[in-house]
Amino acid sequence: MPDSDRALTPGPTISFQFNLGKVPDQGEDSDPIVRDGPDLGLVGVFDGMGGAGGTVYETPDGPRTGAYLASRIARDVVEDRMLDLLEPNWNLKGEVAAQDLQRSVKRALEERLTELKAPTSRLRSKLLRALPTTMAIIALQRSHGSGSAWTCHIFWSGDSRAYALLPGGARQLSTDDLRDTGDAMANLHHDSVVSNAMSADTEFHVNYRRVELEAPFLLCCATDGCFGYVPSPMHFEHLVLGPLPGARNVEAWSEAVQSSISAVTGDDAAMAMMGVGTDLEGFQTLLAPRVNELVEEFIAPIDSLRAAVEEAEQSLEAARQGYAHGTAEMWGRYKPAYERHLQPQPFPEVPAEHEGPADAAPDDLETEAHPGSGAAESAEATAGHRPSDEVPS
Repeated sequence: MPDSDRALTPGPTISFQFNLGKVPDQGEDSDPIVRDGPDLGLVGVFDGMGGAGGTVYETPDGPRTGAYLASRIARDVVEDRMLDLLEPNWNLKGEVAAQDLQRSVKRALEERLTELKAPTSRLRSKLLRALPTTMAIIALQRSHGSGSAWTCHIFWSGDSRAYALLPGGARQLSTDDLRDTGDAMANLHHDSVVSNAMSADTEFHVNYRRVELEAPFLLCCATDGCFGYVPSPMHFEHLVLGPLPGARNVEAWSEAVQSSISAVTGDDAAMAMMGVGTDLEGFQTLLAPRVNELVEEFIAPIDSLRAAVEEAEQSLEAARQGYAHGTAEMWGRYKPAYERHLQPQPFPEVPAEHEGPADAAPDDLETEAHPGSGAAESAEATAGHRPSDEVPS
């Protein structure tokens, strides 16, 4: 490649990386990989799977989950292997490299699991894994014959992602390994199970894809804590690129991205970013129109629709509360008469003058003489009758 051609098309020029743990010193994402040279680049992230890898192991550094350990073991192995495999004057054989990474990581995880001497549980869930982690990395080589053409070798397992950010928009370079397949928008709203991830006790594979890009461009690898809590993929692109035009330096751009992610994420979040082909000022000029386009065509309209939904939901909630309050108030007025005969009623007290002897039988009360009654007539007849031995002769 002519030296003049190289001078016109610089290699990796800017980069940043961060690892945001929700709990200090307990984050299950590893620190990202960011390595570069004049004709090479390497960026990658690893997300320890906290749900599947929640088993806690005793280590010299204290108790650590399997997810925490797995992401760091995989990171170190992958970085070492890729630095051996990635050379400026040799075209990387992607499929062979993917198999190499699979074998190397599998062996390292198995050996570490043996060292941990974890007791074998009799209860085994299909969702549990020993030392599970996802991975997404991009290995970058300058292509032969053109100083501005680059080959991106993308390797991944799980749902961490690799992206290219171009003047025409973001491009997802990896495919999410999920049980329920769907596009990036659908996956935001359906929490599917990861179908393929690195681990010590299950089979897994490393996916590979090759993409040719023309510089300048940005490459980004991110765990799902970065992109999984925004309303749309367009919002993620804007989250990353929005602060770029006004950033005074790369560190300020990185801090703004971290702040935006921290404000929305519910998970650990790690990102590795690399720019190829121009400097910060060049990317600001190159991507400023895209930022404006995102806002005008996607972000503002979606946010307006979402605000309308939120307003409608608030009105609906207010109407529900009004309905509940009004119905309760009207029922309170209606209820006493409605339930009058459902309540126990006391018997009326009998006046003292109508009370009979304390030991009077019910029959005594029923045969009390009253004028005109049959009982009175019977009494009168008895008073005028004498027995036959008393009749005068």
